[in-house]
Formats: sequence, structure tokens, C-alpha cells
Amino acid sequence: MNNRSNVVPLSADACSSSVVDAERVADVRRALPTEQTIQDLAQIFGLLSDPGRLRLISALLEGGEMCVCDLAAATGQSMSAASHALRLLRTNRVVKVRRTGRMAYYRLADSHVRMLIDLTIAHLGHDEGDPHDD
Repeated sequence: MNNRSNVVPLSADACSSSVVDAERVADVRRALPTEQTIQDLAQIFGLLSDPGRLRLISALLEGGEMCVCDLAAATGQSMSAASHALRLLRTNRVVKVRRTGRMAYYRLADSHVRMLIDLTIAHLGHDEGDPHDD
């Protein structure tokens, strides 16, 4: 007798075969980043997911080293919001700070941030009607 409660409908994206390529799965698992690296990646992408922080990063990409006042004015943010966002970015090593007296000047920590932003912008520019996406 067939017990219908064990029947699970498959979505269109589900694998239609229950056969697993064990060698391929093992190769992929060995190549995956460590759990700590995945957590660090999630933290960085989380930081980059905020439009205000992205505006600050973009301003630093265009203007180079800038003080908080100029960054706030350039991005249309309050000084408080810009300072808070820059503190988060600094804590996560996305930006660096140089202090001169009471002034704080921010710059991108390294060229990798520019590469991330440039690659993402290039990715956004891809045609959506790519026939190979099916």
C-alpha cells in the first residue's frame, strides 16, 4: 500500500535523479572556503549591502582621502551617520583613518575594495537577456 504522506512534490529546480557524483561532491567540499572565511565574507558583504556605506565607499573611490565633513557633504548624510558608518567600515578593515589633530581623514584600506565595486558594477551592466542563463 502506498503511503501518500511520504510523497514530496519536486520543484522545477529540483534534481530529477537521486544519484550523487560522490567524487565531484568531495572535490567541491575540499575546495570550499573554511567556515571562518564564509563568516568573514558574509560580514564584508553585509557591510557593503548598506546604501549609505556604499555611497561613502564610492566617494572615497572618487575623491581619495577625505575628512568626515567632506564625506558627509558629498554623500548627503549627516555627520553622525557618516561617522557611524565609517567606524563600522574601519573596524572591518575596509577603510583606514589618519588623524591630524582633531581631524580624521579616511581612505580605502586597499585596492581590493575598488576591484569589488568595479566588478559588481560591470556585473550589473550585463545584458539581462543572456540566452545562457536558462
